[in-house]
Amino acid sequence: MADIESVRRLALALPEVEEGTWFGTAAWKVRGKSFARVKEDGETLVVLVDPGEKEMLMAAEPQIFFETPHYHGYPSVLVRLPAIEDDELAEVLEDSWRRKAPKRLVAARDR
Repeated sequence: MADIESVRRLALALPEVEEGTWFGTAAWKVRGKSFARVKEDGETLVVLVDPGEKEMLMAAEPQIFFETPHYHGYPSVLVRLPAIEDDELAEVLEDSWRRKAPKRLVAARDR
């Protein structure tokens, strides 16, 4: 079961990530570009995803991944933190990070 502290620890372990705020809640950015934020309820995380993977995630694990009408049509998915394990959360955060990190930074991580 993950929580905001899990998100913080895992996000800050990624290269050049800094914590800040986005829409008044905790958020994580790479070189100034947000890739994850906690919603106002403190138990839901917004991350960036490949549009083709979004539907697959929501269909495969609806207890973890979902969207609200606000996010329909956007490359973002909502994550229920109490329902996700840290190892899966780490993958989700890294995938989101890769969508915003500069290509050179991603390449350096892959070496």
